[in-house]
Amino acid sequence: MLTRFPKKSKKRKKHGFRKRMRTPGGRKTISRRRGKKRAKLTVK
Repeated sequence: MLTRFPKKSKKRKKHGFRKRMRTPGGRKTISRRRGKKRAKLTVK
């Protein structure tokens, strides 16, 4: 029996770049990840 069916669209809506840029906290997160030279800032 399978329990999880992750949806890409839902993940993007919650943790995507556009969503992050909408809030001050999200923008802070992006800048922190930029500071760490992360290859991926948010989920694809």
